[in-house]
Amino acid sequence: MSLLSALVPLLRVYRIGLLVILHQLRRRLPLLRPSCPPAPVFPTQNGKVAIVTGGTKGIGYQTVKHLARLGMHVIIAGNSENEGQEAVRKIQEETLTGKVEFLYCDLASMKSIRQFVQRFRAKNCPLHVLVNNAGVMLVPERKTEDGFEEHFGLNYLGHFLLTNLLLDKLKQSGTHSHNARIITVSSATHYVGELHLNDLQSRCSYSPHGAYAQSKLALVLFTYRLQHLLTANGSHVTANVVDPGVVNTELYKHVFWVIKVVKWMTAWLFFKTPEEGAATSIYAAVSPEMEGAGGCYLYNETRTKSADVAYDEELQRRLWTESCKMVGISDESSRVP
Repeated sequence: MSLLSALVPLLRVYRIGLLVILHQLRRRLPLLRPSCPPAPVFPTQNGKVAIVTGGTKGIGYQTVKHLARLGMHVIIAGNSENEGQEAVRKIQEETLTGKVEFLYCDLASMKSIRQFVQRFRAKNCPLHVLVNNAGVMLVPERKTEDGFEEHFGLNYLGHFLLTNLLLDKLKQSGTHSHNARIITVSSATHYVGELHLNDLQSRCSYSPHGAYAQSKLALVLFTYRLQHLLTANGSHVTANVVDPGVVNTELYKHVFWVIKVVKWMTAWLFFKTPEEGAATSIYAAVSPEMEGAGGCYLYNETRTKSADVAYDEELQRRLWTESCKMVGISDESSRVP
């Protein structure tokens, strides 16, 4: 791999990250923002069931905690039994609710995802909200259990398969007045992502920054195509994608040491807290304003324009078809224009 092919994605990712940080800073500083809007108050969610991937820490943990506090029965899907049970214990203590549980699910394994869905189905409960939150960032070149590049395999394909296997449950649970909701967490890096349909596994030229950005772009394309299919089928399910911003989580363990030092010194000012980062996911999951609204890209609880390439319907279709082949499910979308 040439130096240039590695450097360009790196510079693009850090540039977009810097722009997001500056935007967050402008919103945060009191001198530049005269008043802070009050935190939204959402209706109770008693009787509803949600699944949140990666809900043991960071943005996912805060999402689980807030949904549970609203009365939802929340199932954390994660790949660490110890972290999962600890998260359940802490959330039960903080929210005084027993409606939180953990089920093992390794999104880097198609077999594990199918086993998770089987265990969930055995509970015979509905599913009103699915939050595709888990992910890895800037990891060195390595493959999942099924041989996929890890960013693409875990961040994107894992959630693609999980969502498709749970779609019938979501369709059964949604109603005309209360749609079931699918929320997928992407990031601003999708704006600089490039989807290489002829090399989705980044075999020709691996860059952790390019692979990460590609996986986040794939999630946006997936969400838009999914919403198109749901609408065409008349399903009472909506699909939206959210951008949490630049958040102070453990995802940055693979960045350069200089970036780690800068983050350690300045995160309190420049980065969102995990709770702030979860706000848009929670908004998409329960806000009455989002009832019946799908195919949206949300940032700071506001509908925002995503990258132009994400609206390419032909690219959406081709990615969907290729993804079905990769995870071994039938492509029923071929009958939908």
